[in-house]
Amino acid sequence: MHRVGRVVGGILALGLSWNLYAQQVSPEPAAAASAPQAVASGAESIDGAAALPAALPLVASPATAPAEPLTRPGLVGQDRINAADTAWMMTATALVLLMTLPGIALFYGGMVRRKSVINTMASVTAIAALVSILWFVVTYSIAFTPGSGWLGGTGHMWFAGLDYLKDAGKVAVSHVAPNVPESVYSMFQLTFAIITPALIVGAFVERMRFSAMLWFIGLWSVVVYGPVAHWVWEPGGWLARLGVLDFAGGSVVHINAGVSGLVCAYLLGPRQNYGKEAFEPFNLGLTMAGAGLLWVGWFGFNAGSAVAADGRAGLAMAVTHIAAAAGALAWMVGEWLVRQRPSLLGLCSGLVAGLVAITPAAGFVTPRSAVLIGAVAGLACYWGATGLKRMLSADDSLDVFGVHGIGGIVGSLLTGLLASEPISGVDGSVLTQLIGVVAVLVYSAVMSGILLLLVRAVLGLRADERAEAAGLDISQHRERMGS
Repeated sequence: MHRVGRVVGGILALGLSWNLYAQQVSPEPAAAASAPQAVASGAESIDGAAALPAALPLVASPATAPAEPLTRPGLVGQDRINAADTAWMMTATALVLLMTLPGIALFYGGMVRRKSVINTMASVTAIAALVSILWFVVTYSIAFTPGSGWLGGTGHMWFAGLDYLKDAGKVAVSHVAPNVPESVYSMFQLTFAIITPALIVGAFVERMRFSAMLWFIGLWSVVVYGPVAHWVWEPGGWLARLGVLDFAGGSVVHINAGVSGLVCAYLLGPRQNYGKEAFEPFNLGLTMAGAGLLWVGWFGFNAGSAVAADGRAGLAMAVTHIAAAAGALAWMVGEWLVRQRPSLLGLCSGLVAGLVAITPAAGFVTPRSAVLIGAVAGLACYWGATGLKRMLSADDSLDVFGVHGIGGIVGSLLTGLLASEPISGVDGSVLTQLIGVVAVLVYSAVMSGILLLLVRAVLGLRADERAEAAGLDISQHRERMGS
């Protein structure tokens, strides 16, 4: 592991030197790019508040005075919706859903043993359905509507207010994404709410009862994911006001899922014979196919988070691909140095590590910074899945904390270090990012532990010994993989 540490240090020093050099020789952009601020005119508050002042047209002349932006969801004229942005966001939504179904199902299903492949895939599929209904009923409202700094309001429960009034020529928009219908924005954010708990499955595969999993994930999506999304992504959230930068989910998705997975691993305990016998993956070909779907879908994940078909979305797409490639190569090099051979599983894990780490930074950094972020994450997550995992003595079965937790932490902190003010419009702060990391980590860990203890007291968490030995495919579903 000392070799890996020296490689990390060397890459970090080289990358920082290159960034300093590039900043000295590159011309400064004439004006900083900023997040889309165009707001439809004649906005009407859905919850009965007074109509807001008329807003800027989508392309304003220098002489036009800026109008006050929307501060809450509202109805606007249909002609104020940006067709290109809407089309891109619908495409991005489909790409992010593809990451879970079938991406995560294949990625995880290929890594578990044959006797638990169906259970793993069934868990991911059931989570997608369950979280979708909960999002519709309550989670979207508490995450993305104005309220306190800690929690959103209840006015959009059951998707209330997501209106389209054909005869009146009106459509609902979110104050977070005023150029697209709120129905599109809510669906885009739903795909994030789906994939986050689906990632947690990798920490407890092959031993958690299916019914207990459903209750835990259902409660977790409302009690943990909803509030954290509000803190970071709704403008009134306390971490958003503090200045925490998380473009597409470094904290909300990856740190959140990673630390929750670690808590699950501790409270469930290790699988039978863990550490005593080799656990052979069912089919690494499925894992590679899942990793490929994740790589492609991540363009929607990160570029879609620009909430517009614009230059920032294009930059986010570019840095996402570069970081994934750097992460795959860095993990491969680390594995080659330590184990004297590269592996397909290592390459797949490394590209995911790079994707995880660039997620919070995607709309804030240059492509040169993306190489550094991906490379550092590849090596850091390799250590997280090997050395750190042994230190923690937890059977985090598919390295949810080692890859997503560690990758999210690395990416969030490097966002504060490497955020480019001309691109992001703000100065990054490592200290502010650290506050965000710690806040999400502590809240997620504590609440996950409470929810797991509650479910264990009522239902029990773990399959019995005979059921686990037979495999969860048979014991939980009465199904088995074909020959």
